[in-house]
Amino acid sequence: MPVAEKKAEAPSQFTPYQPAPGEEYMNEKQLAHFREILLGWKQDLMEEVDRTVRHLQEEANNFADPADRATQEEGFSLELRTRDRERKLLKKINETIEKIDEDDYGFCEACGVEIGIRRLEARPTATLCVDCKTLAELKEKQLGG
Repeated sequence: MPVAEKKAEAPSQFTPYQPAPGEEYMNEKQLAHFREILLGWKQDLMEEVDRTVRHLQEEANNFADPADRATQEEGFSLELRTRDRERKLLKKINETIEKIDEDDYGFCEACGVEIGIRRLEARPTATLCVDCKTLAELKEKQLGG
C-alpha cells in the first residue's frame, strides 16, 4: 500500500479506560491514559513522515514518458497533502498534551461540561462535548461554511 493511503486517525491500539465507581473525572490516572494515547498517536504520525521521506527519495524516477511522470507526480502530491494534514494534526496533538500538562483537559471549551472518556478515546483532541459539537456543525451547515 502506498504511504499516502494510510489515514491519520486516532490510534485504536489501546485498552479502554475503566473508571472505578465514584472515581473523579480527569484524575491523574485518566490524564496519564490520554497522554499515553496521544504520545502513541504522535509517534505513529512521525513514523509516517519518515516513511514518506524515504518513499519520495527511493521512488523519485525521471520517467521519459510524460504520462508516467505525471502519474508519479500526482502520487507524490497526494502524499504531501496527506502529510500536511498530519502536520496540522501533530500541532493539535501537541496542544492537547499541553492542556493535559496544565490540568485543563477533558472539559468542553464552549460550555464547560465533561466531554467524556469514551468520546475522548474516540477523538483524543476533542475540545467540545457532543452537544456543542453538534450545535457547531448545525450552525456551520446553515451558514454554508
